Amino acid sequence: MSATPAVLHRYLAALDAGSVDDVLACFAPAGEVASPLYGTMPAARFYPDLFADSAPSSTELRRVYVDPADDREVALAFHYAWVLGDGTPAPFDVVDLVTLTDDRERIARLTICYDTAPLRSSWQRVANGAG
Repeated sequence: MSATPAVLHRYLAALDAGSVDDVLACFAPAGEVASPLYGTMPAARFYPDLFADSAPSSTELRRVYVDPADDREVALAFHYAWVLGDGTPAPFDVVDLVTLTDDRERIARLTICYDTAPLRSSWQRVANGAG
């Protein structure tokens, strides 16, 4: 597969829109997210939590890497200009390791990889309702 799977473009657009429904439409019903801040949980729980802790944010796609041995395995590199719910900027560069469903139409599992150290204390303040 040479082109970026369409679901990944829809996923980033849904992140930019802050739309839980649109993000979840990109996932298989049992889709799962592993996040360095939130832990591992069903996508249906992760995204409402994420968006509750966020103000409007945006993404900038940098690269897409597709495993030549298994095109269901994709690495999505992008800049996430994340803004916390209290307006604190918390931008970071991230690589999402994505496993697509067999039909390549949805995300089965997404593992988020980035350095949380620069933003962890601000996130904890907002997530704990102090922001």
